[in-house]
Amino acid sequence: MLKKLRELEEEDPQLHIVWDEQLGEIHAMLMGDVQIEILKRLIWERFHVAVDFGTGNIVYKETIAAPVEGVGHFEPLRHYAEVHLLLEPGEQGSGMQFFTACSEDVLDRNWQRLILTHLEEKEHRGVLTGAPITDMQITLLTGRAHQKHTEGGDFRQATYRAIRQGLKKAQNVLLEPYYEFRLEVPVEVVGRAMNDIQKMQGTLLPMETEENTAILKGKAPVSTMRDYQKEVVSYTRGMGRLFCSLKGYEPCKNQDEIVEQIGYDSERDLDNPTGSVFCAHGAGFVVPWYEVEEYMHLDTGIMAEFEDDLSEEDWEDAASGSGNPASGDDTAQSARNSARSGAGSTGTARNTSGSGSRAGSGYQPPESAYRGSYEDDKELQAIFERTFGPVKRDRVSSYKKVVSALSYSGSSSSAKKDQEEYLLVDGYNIIFAWPELKELADADVRAAQTKLMDVLSNYQGYKKCTLILVFDAYKVEGHQEEVLTYHNIHVVYTKEAETADQYIEKTVHKIGRQHQVTVATSDGLEQIIIMGQGASRISARGLKEEIEETRKQLRQEWHQHRQSSHTYLFDHADAETAKLMEEVRLGKKKL
Repeated sequence: MLKKLRELEEEDPQLHIVWDEQLGEIHAMLMGDVQIEILKRLIWERFHVAVDFGTGNIVYKETIAAPVEGVGHFEPLRHYAEVHLLLEPGEQGSGMQFFTACSEDVLDRNWQRLILTHLEEKEHRGVLTGAPITDMQITLLTGRAHQKHTEGGDFRQATYRAIRQGLKKAQNVLLEPYYEFRLEVPVEVVGRAMNDIQKMQGTLLPMETEENTAILKGKAPVSTMRDYQKEVVSYTRGMGRLFCSLKGYEPCKNQDEIVEQIGYDSERDLDNPTGSVFCAHGAGFVVPWYEVEEYMHLDTGIMAEFEDDLSEEDWEDAASGSGNPASGDDTAQSARNSARSGAGSTGTARNTSGSGSRAGSGYQPPESAYRGSYEDDKELQAIFERTFGPVKRDRVSSYKKVVSALSYSGSSSSAKKDQEEYLLVDGYNIIFAWPELKELADADVRAAQTKLMDVLSNYQGYKKCTLILVFDAYKVEGHQEEVLTYHNIHVVYTKEAETADQYIEKTVHKIGRQHQVTVATSDGLEQIIIMGQGASRISARGLKEEIEETRKQLRQEWHQHRQSSHTYLFDHADAETAKLMEEVRLGKKKL
């Protein structure tokens, strides 16, 4: 029978047939009684087989609420592979996205590609109900292979186990499908209709009316609304109409009840194990998921150091060494959509935090920049070198004038090269990290952009560094990279399909080893990437503190200048004119 249904599936793209091996059942994904009756009649006409369908089940999905690292290790005798993955929540409806942040010096490119293939080849199951996972970003952090014993299948096992181990540690969220509906009923029964929608845990938009008909629009869970058409026909005596379309997946409001009802046990799912396999004394043994980190051979340190932007009231806690993982990207992303007409965007940014200082004139990150990200730069460097190898900072290679898409004119003399310093700022990351800018962005993102540009322009005037402010525009269809000059700073709007982080990483890769480059943004994963390119880091909070310190210095210099009640001509003359007038005063020259 399955083979016959597959033939129908190929003919009708709206029909989806699934074979459940565990239950030995054929599942058909259908929308309502009408499609069920059509399918039953079609099967009878084509194959002369009478079929019946049981009560349909809701197709749930799962995601996570906060970033987590998953570790998978597969080492039975004469086999070896270890994989570390970073699991992050994605945008609603974005599906599964896979990336790599692993150096090829640590794990060869062919193994990295194999791991990404294993991530994409399978529909991975969650640990709440065994439903497919979605709306997640999975990044390969690091991995290890054995020169003699590693085979392709080893990384498949390690990758699958890394995902499951990460999901067991994560804050899992159950998602259920939602209908977007339009309900047309007579005005006299609109109260009954609105009451029914509330009972179904739905939400309503403002009601519309056309003559004697009330029109209700909104959304509601499929689980509560799938049989509502029959009730509408009944209480409206055939005068009501209900139109439903699948809106997408949203968090389930009765998650605990559904999980208990399904009764899925992730520990008994032998096809999707949560633990890892290690080897000792010539024999392999299974380690449960909650003990894997005690046996693992690599340590990225990413979760121990992972820290997102903190709100103003959390800054004191951050300064004392405590940190809370935050997940406020959705707010930032929704505001970015309207950030700039023609170049506004939304982004899911991986950003950096932390700071570093360099010798020389120009931009010098403050000591306070170390707080609010990593407490100790040496500790971060040790983590990086332990995972990816030593950082090589080549300051002798040839000078490059081109900085990504920006071209800066100027002398290529070695003196200028030694002094030239760059500060790259992730615009939206800073906006949503500074409370006053975030409050302004809630009302008008463009105004927040302009305010930040003014603040950085004043700051650059004092520090005299090359300052590049980068804004996401990667979701603006057909947008080309745009570089603007705002007073004394450069403002970049990225091209379509390029995030601010990608632009910053690309730029740092080109100039990070020839110039003194500092990146201002806040995200644990990007910390490691930026440091690997030879750049320094400063958190959003550290940049704010340094700007405040700069303002204080300017005020002090201004007050010191005003202490004298006398005004001298030479105070406002340039150095050459002042020198000439001094020689005239001393009689050395004549005008």
